[in-house]
Amino acid sequence: MFRIFSSFDRIAAALTALACLLTLVVTPAQGASRIKDIVDVEGIRDNMLVGYGLVVGLNGTGDTLRNAPFTQQSLIGMLERLGVNTRGTALKTDNVAAVMVSANLPAFAPQGTRIDVTVSALGDATNLQGGVLLVTPLMGADGQVYAVAQGSLATGGFAAQGQAASVVRGVPTNGRIANGAIVEKEIAFKLSDLKTLRLALRNPDLTTARRVSSAINAYLGGDAAKADNPTTIDLRIPPKFSDDVVGLLTEIEQLRVEPDAPARVVIDESSGVIVMGQDVRVSRVAIAQGNLTISVQETPQVSQPNPFANNGRTVVVPRTDVQVDEQADRKLGILDGSISLAELVDGLNALGVSPRDMITILQAIKSAGALQAEIEVM
Repeated sequence: MFRIFSSFDRIAAALTALACLLTLVVTPAQGASRIKDIVDVEGIRDNMLVGYGLVVGLNGTGDTLRNAPFTQQSLIGMLERLGVNTRGTALKTDNVAAVMVSANLPAFAPQGTRIDVTVSALGDATNLQGGVLLVTPLMGADGQVYAVAQGSLATGGFAAQGQAASVVRGVPTNGRIANGAIVEKEIAFKLSDLKTLRLALRNPDLTTARRVSSAINAYLGGDAAKADNPTTIDLRIPPKFSDDVVGLLTEIEQLRVEPDAPARVVIDESSGVIVMGQDVRVSRVAIAQGNLTISVQETPQVSQPNPFANNGRTVVVPRTDVQVDEQADRKLGILDGSISLAELVDGLNALGVSPRDMITILQAIKSAGALQAEIEVM
């Protein structure tokens, strides 16, 4: 019986070792990212469009014409183009609102393609719900018209009010029109005419750029890719892909690379959010944290004379209670050298440090030269 159990133990140990080996082999692949997710290809990009227009059909929630003269001028100009002369007439409508219309023109969008637009109130309109955007040209940075927008708005917020109370949920002065614009002009750009492609890293890093170029060269079997700087990788199109640049990009996008990043601590002081990278290290340092809290509480008392007293008056007698909390229970903590991110967080949590105090402590550690990371304050 002893021999049988020993055999089973050896088999189990062998299976456990094999499982650990498979885990070590699979783990790096799971942490790698596709080149498609970490780079942008020069020339394949969106273009910002913007326009000015009018929204009509509002139920008394539009601009007040005397407070928004641009709305009145736009309304008069639109009516004149339609053959209605309102010059010299006092307009009092509150069903019209001046708006700014914005959209993103996707790369290679052909003429006739529909895109989404966002509509935002420009004057003192209180609600755009139920409104209709009239024909609005959308221009690019070069001043040329690339799309025309029109349609009914869909707002994600609402507003309701009475004589004594009001309720506002979301932003009712901002709306969206799905497929609300038609592309009228296509931006000319041909991938097939390119001899060299430029890949731009979304998070610039020298190590990541080198890894991307090495992965591409290993796949193509040559030296077609070269990292010029932390952001840009130049890729010469191989002869076999000279007529199929899209096919080349499709195959390269699926290659996996392990991105690298510098040790960095990002701090948002307005909200108290702290984000630390996994490579953040701290040298051996001692930390003590405590706050002096002084609480002053006023509880005045009223002193009155006895009933039916001939003399006396009512006075207010002050009563002040002052309490001082020096937080003497806070102890000095020591963080050993070259600790990891998890150990750093555990050590600071053991001191009972709040997120806002942790911001000050991290900045003090950096000033002491014990934090091997870059601090970025948003």
